[in-house]
Amino acid sequence: MTATALVSALDRPRPARHVRLTWSRARRAPVLLLPETVVVLNGSGVEIFRLCDGTRTVRQIVDELGTRYRGVREDEVRRFLTGLVARRCVELAR
Repeated sequence: MTATALVSALDRPRPARHVRLTWSRARRAPVLLLPETVVVLNGSGVEIFRLCDGTRTVRQIVDELGTRYRGVREDEVRRFLTGLVARRCVELAR
């Protein structure tokens, strides 16, 4: 199984219950706080994470991002979300 195969376009990602998005003054970047770890996000990562509400599918998230930015690729969003799933920052509802 490839990394992009884990998250499908029809999955509905949502933040894991133990994850909180906040701003880190020390890192000067947005971060996801998890028990015993921190995940630093870039700007596009924050945009994707904020759209993960458990109601939108990955495809709907890509469409929403496409209304804001040009060149949004579904495979890149899926790859990013697959990484967040692997780090237990995001859970999937199917």
